[in-house]
Amino acid sequence: MAGKKFADASKLIDAAKQYDPMEAFGLVKQTSVVKFDATVEVAFRMGLDPRKNDQQIRGAVVLPNGTGQTVRVVVFAKGDRAREAEAAGADVVGDDDLIARVAGGWLEFDAAIATPDMMASVGKLGRVLGPRGLMPNPKTGTVTFDVKRAVEEVKAGKVEYRLDKFGNVHSVLGKVSFPAEKLAGNFQALVEAIQKAKPAAAKGQYIRNVTVSSTMAPGIPLNLQRLTATTVAE
Repeated sequence: MAGKKFADASKLIDAAKQYDPMEAFGLVKQTSVVKFDATVEVAFRMGLDPRKNDQQIRGAVVLPNGTGQTVRVVVFAKGDRAREAEAAGADVVGDDDLIARVAGGWLEFDAAIATPDMMASVGKLGRVLGPRGLMPNPKTGTVTFDVKRAVEEVKAGKVEYRLDKFGNVHSVLGKVSFPAEKLAGNFQALVEAIQKAKPAAAKGQYIRNVTVSSTMAPGIPLNLQRLTATTVAE
């Protein structure tokens, strides 16, 4: 049944066409093949060499319309910073006790934030948090003394992006239930953030192609010319 739904959804997409963003997000809603409120994702094929350190990109952006997901946040902090994190809505806050809990296998959270003074200890969790994309990092604003702001941003819909080993960048944009306008607004914010992160060493076309899709559904190619003019600049 799933295969048939995918095949039927694929028929709605013109493989020879590149879609305007608004049209694509409308089509994402039509091609959803699951019964739940699917997640909408975007994949950028970048003109970067992931083997070169001077062509890496990594950062984070707060999507203006949120992600539609409930994000569980832990904060590694002590004293006043710990109290600030709790007041801001962090789900779990702790220092050495929380580190020991995570080291013991507890991973029931979606994002982790740490104050700089905790990183010497949090760094020991690298093998646990790193492969899962949960390691706090200054580049994404998750290593900071301003824990209140960090927690609020993550809860509001902050997403991270980074170049993977295949030269792609993937990110969540929202839910199928979002109006196309909200998905397009989130997409534009992400495109602008990726463009600002363009390495000086990048050569040729920076963003080569973009595809959007929902969970388990076929991808929809976007027309690069409809993105901001600077996005595909040489």
